[in-house]
Amino acid sequence: MPGMHRNRIISRQRVIQLVSAALCNGYAVGFQKGRIFTGGSKAVCVPVLNCYSCPGALGACPIGALQTALGTKRHFPFYVLGTLMLFGVLLGRAVCGLLCPFGLVQDLLYKLPVPKLRVPRRLDRPARYFKYVVLAVLVVLLPALAVTEAGIASPYFCQYLCPAGTLGGGIPLLLADPMLRQVAGALFRWKVVILVVILAVSAGICRPFCKYLCPLGAFYSVFNRFSFYQMDLDKRKCVDCKQCEKTCPMNVQVTQDINSLECIRCGACKTVCPTGAISSAFK
Repeated sequence: MPGMHRNRIISRQRVIQLVSAALCNGYAVGFQKGRIFTGGSKAVCVPVLNCYSCPGALGACPIGALQTALGTKRHFPFYVLGTLMLFGVLLGRAVCGLLCPFGLVQDLLYKLPVPKLRVPRRLDRPARYFKYVVLAVLVVLLPALAVTEAGIASPYFCQYLCPAGTLGGGIPLLLADPMLRQVAGALFRWKVVILVVILAVSAGICRPFCKYLCPLGAFYSVFNRFSFYQMDLDKRKCVDCKQCEKTCPMNVQVTQDINSLECIRCGACKTVCPTGAISSAFK
């Protein structure tokens, strides 16, 4: 019966998230010594938002790498885009729901026993497009166009917005290095404010960063409808109870558009379906 599998499936999702976070940030010595890993794997892009400057990071963040490649203008970022497209074609936004460490942080915060909020649809739907603006402006246009005389551009998303970088990179490095704490200025304080706001909101609204701000989620969403990994709704089994839609952390209208651009393939809808009408598989 579907209900018998509920806890096992949820546990499997959390295990996958934890394993992914550990694999992306497996350089434990870095957290202890406040030192960034510089081994050969740092040239490899991970598929999730995971700061290059995180002391534990074993790979490169694709968003940071994309901005760097566009800013230096040395070559077109075929490798970065190819990596993102590969994971997009295979998984779509399942990367967000199962693999992203910052998604895990938001999921855990949402479990705190505080009042939960549901953003009104008239505000929620337009706000979802803002992550595409972040992708277009901060990740692509500004790094590509706002280049200094030295021929480089700032990684604008990383520098001014990214909360994952502040949480995983900036704060651990400052805690481990007194010299860095002395030179941290207004920009770092701005990033901390953004991080605190997003973390606080995450306790009451499920995955607000994923819904409204994440440029990587915006990129992967383009592949959601035709990726190999798909969600499926068996209309013959569906009793239209709407439990799936009440449970969905991304507020997807599951019975109408189960492979919506907003679906992160977390499996929450599948676990609560009383008739087993929802499934997921590679197709």
